[in-house]
Amino acid sequence: MKEQTPTDFVLSLIPHQAPKGYEYKASSFKSNIIAIWLLCHRKFVYNGGAPTETIYAFYNTKTKRFHAPVNSKTVGDVVDINTTTPYTSMPLNLNPLEYALYS
Repeated sequence: MKEQTPTDFVLSLIPHQAPKGYEYKASSFKSNIIAIWLLCHRKFVYNGGAPTETIYAFYNTKTKRFHAPVNSKTVGDVVDINTTTPYTSMPLNLNPLEYALYS
């Protein structure tokens, strides 16, 4: 039986399925932080057809909490992973009408 790595475990905590043409990838960021990336598999000329990566979230293994990214090198505020979207963990600032339409 294959042993589950910490990065595999973190990916199993995300309540979303990756959108079509995308996948999630986790990698070590700091000793207690795991970076979660969203990879797009569309082919782009500018990168030679390699998957395009964007930071999705960070996971703190000590506090067992998800953090929204400020950018790919900076951990932001704690977020409830259940209120995120499949494309980003950054909180959306929606008014009530937008919230009704987009959530």
